[in-house]
Amino acid sequence: MWEQDTALFYTYLQSQETARHYLKQCYKKLPGVDAKAKSYENCNAFMYYLDHGRQFFSAGQRSPIFMQPILLFYGLTHLLKACLLTKRPDYPESTSILAHGVSTRKRKKKQYTFINDEVKIQHNGLFSYAAKHLYRMDHIPFEKINMDELFTLIPEMSDLFLFSGHRKLLSVGKADTNKLTFPLSLLDTYFLTEKAFLKRISAHLPPIKETNVNADQLQLELTEPISFSVGPFFYHRDGEIYFPMNRDSFLTIPEVLIHYLLLYNLSMISRYETEWWGELLATKTEIDYPFIQQFLTITNKKIPFLLGMELMQG
Repeated sequence: MWEQDTALFYTYLQSQETARHYLKQCYKKLPGVDAKAKSYENCNAFMYYLDHGRQFFSAGQRSPIFMQPILLFYGLTHLLKACLLTKRPDYPESTSILAHGVSTRKRKKKQYTFINDEVKIQHNGLFSYAAKHLYRMDHIPFEKINMDELFTLIPEMSDLFLFSGHRKLLSVGKADTNKLTFPLSLLDTYFLTEKAFLKRISAHLPPIKETNVNADQLQLELTEPISFSVGPFFYHRDGEIYFPMNRDSFLTIPEVLIHYLLLYNLSMISRYETEWWGELLATKTEIDYPFIQQFLTITNKKIPFLLGMELMQG
């Protein structure tokens, strides 16, 4: 249902009149902004970001896998810029924020595998800018991170990890309710008491209305359902909310930025590590292949949905 809603909202924004009206409503919430003037000024750029982003994703769906990382990464960045324009009417304020804001190893090690590769966050660029202005993150909780850690935080990847005997996430509730349920055994993996665990997660939740503990479960009732954009709680497209099973995976990063880092690295590899990329797709000898294939299938559908939800929430 939500995906149908976001697809319909993208359709609604395809005319200058509706896009301008939407931007005006967004800018009215910002102090010191001439909402009418800025909505006129930004209307065309906003529409082009949306249109180009969706076209990149559409092309990605029709293209062979070797082209998909590039198409999907640029699809994500265009939709991300459209979302930013609703919060930052003067975007881009400087050329320093036009860079991607992420870097990778320039030379790949022998016996390289993507799943063990890592990316490093830069101080300037689109990644940090979006984290701050779209998701209100003043601090990225890591300087660098590997691909395996990022894969584990995407709920739709969970079954693939389960096949190899490594369960990474567990379902703790449904997206349309204000109730969450955690097994008490989870507190042992986090090495936390009930009180300390509640303190740790409450900063990332709406206010907790009621807490109940029974023999094997910790149940929370919230004042409202949790946001789509907030880690360490991640939404599966089937409507389930997932939470990391291990404290090392407890990262307060929105899922959109997880996809950004993975797609950035994959797009760089597909462009500049041509031999490795070609061999992977031709021979499928590495463990990387099923994880990359599954991720590309997921991100093609999920990013337009997640950023569509950002737009709908204004």
